[in-house]
Amino acid sequence: MLRLPIDTPRLRIRMMRRPDAARLAAYRNLPDIARYQDWSMPYSLAQAEQALQAQHELDGPAAGEWVQLAIDHDGEMVGDLALGLVGGGHVGSLGYTLAPEHQGRGFASEAAGALVDALFATGEVHRVIASLDPANLASMRVLEQLGFVFEGVARKAEPIRGEWLDDMRFGLLAEDRATWLARPTTCDEVRLVEVTPDNLTAVAALQTHRFQRQFVAPMERNLAQALVPEIVKDGVAAVPWYRAVEADGEIVGFVMYADVSPVEPYPFLWRFLIDRMHQRRGIGAKAIAAVIDHVRSHGHPALGTSWVDAPGGPRPFYERLGFVPTGELDGEEIVARLDL
Repeated sequence: MLRLPIDTPRLRIRMMRRPDAARLAAYRNLPDIARYQDWSMPYSLAQAEQALQAQHELDGPAAGEWVQLAIDHDGEMVGDLALGLVGGGHVGSLGYTLAPEHQGRGFASEAAGALVDALFATGEVHRVIASLDPANLASMRVLEQLGFVFEGVARKAEPIRGEWLDDMRFGLLAEDRATWLARPTTCDEVRLVEVTPDNLTAVAALQTHRFQRQFVAPMERNLAQALVPEIVKDGVAAVPWYRAVEADGEIVGFVMYADVSPVEPYPFLWRFLIDRMHQRRGIGAKAIAAVIDHVRSHGHPALGTSWVDAPGGPRPFYERLGFVPTGELDGEEIVARLDL
């Protein structure tokens, strides 16, 4: 059985009680908070009190029940977790909401991760599921940075305030969570290696997080464009130079640039992906440094790239490496250059 409260370095997760109703109603009634949620609007204090009345005397969730758990920080309720035990109590269904003034501090990931670990520790729950609006990239990021795996989209499956919307679904097995927590976090050596018949399967299997898809092309597109390069301009196709990224002997990424051509005065970094299980190891910076060394060794004066300028995008990464926006746009992407 799940034991509450759950304490983390910064938070306490506890059963929500009737005195929490005013706080719950205050942030649930905000349009930005309700945007991707299914409760009716406006969300009144009476609705909050009714939602919490049924669980007032409960110590925790039981099979077949949903409960609201408060997330406290320094004695203040900053958000909540919704938890349902379905599938005979062997599957946990997870939701989370944070008041806007407490977003961006990692509280959702810390609280949801602690709850997931506590559920698996019971020995009764073997799978946790969560679903969200495909446009809710912030929520998607929370799930994927806990090890959740994207499992598909149910089309027009959720009725939200009179409209049928797509439902993006994620799942986490106990073994997924264990693998995620045990993944390497450092890296000693990064090399760029040719894509060969021996490593092609590993290269093709690389995948980024789902929330990064707006910034990073999937491997099937990367390999297709290496085989059939896109037209850059004036009918001239890009000249691809590509390599697999190897970290400590394991294939972990892919990089490709468009080489110098009649329409490319210097190499242009075109595709770059580090697998979801190997991000935050410092591999990306080392891989791009290797690309820069290769480009410089061939006497080229610069390396170009471009990015989508949106929250969660790669702009800070490239600017830390010295890339500077040129003022040009490639469609909706900002073009940048690193002088060598």
